[in-house]
Amino acid sequence: MRRHLHIAILPVMFVLILSGCGPSGGPSTSISMTMTDFTFLPNTLTVPAGEEITLKVTNSGAVAHDFMIMKLGHELSSHEHVDENAHANAYWEQDLLQAGDTLQSTFMAPAEPGEYQILCGVAGHLAAGMVGRLTVVTAAP
Repeated sequence: MRRHLHIAILPVMFVLILSGCGPSGGPSTSISMTMTDFTFLPNTLTVPAGEEITLKVTNSGAVAHDFMIMKLGHELSSHEHVDENAHANAYWEQDLLQAGDTLQSTFMAPAEPGEYQILCGVAGHLAAGMVGRLTVVTAAP
């Protein structure tokens, strides 16, 4: 019985050790995100200020989604609609991504460090909670 317990514990310990070897959560110039209905996974991204960012987005949801980064200080609440004014205050937008599609694109991270709102601009998706955060940090020298 004791030998079987050791055999059962070893895979669990292995998984825990490997999970500690993952990304540190620090800034990255290459990020991946999955869109579902109605969430961004992960919903917080950290990038270095002023750097070119490669973004790979997969829509694993059942409906189309897009991706908007709002300008610093311009955030929408869940009861607001994504209208022309919101698009005018977007820092960067990715085109509509159909269900099941994956797209890779690049953009320049904002030069000013801070917390930027990310959201899906498709009607009703912000109200459903499809929102996240882009943390821009000072780039390492």
